[in-house]
Amino acid sequence: QLQLVESGGRLVQAGGSLRLSCVASGRAFSSYAMGWFRQAPGKDNEFLGATIGSGSSTYYADSVKGRFTISRDNAKNTVYLQMNNLKREDTAVYYCAAARNLHSVVVNTTDYWGQGTQVSVSS
Repeated sequence: QLQLVESGGRLVQAGGSLRLSCVASGRAFSSYAMGWFRQAPGKDNEFLGATIGSGSSTYYADSVKGRFTISRDNAKNTVYLQMNNLKREDTAVYYCAAARNLHSVVVNTTDYWGQGTQVSVSS
């Protein structure tokens, strides 16, 4: 019912900024809560943040609060992750995900996942 494709990942120097995009194909995009996750090599999938369908409310993990910002443009079926002041420990594959409710995204039990986009931060 929903397909997600992330893009925007690349190699960036520490202290730099990057914006990732996640484009959804399918109907009723605005009815889905959307979230961002990342997985570093050898580590578990980590929740970063999520937004409700309208985009009017967002929730962030403490680890990225103040540096990362989630927004969405429902007219474009797109959710964004703006990352500022990137650090070496931010290196990971970044994924977007969708679920019918915000709680499912926050607890990492989402219904749909993208393929991921690689972000590498150099010192």
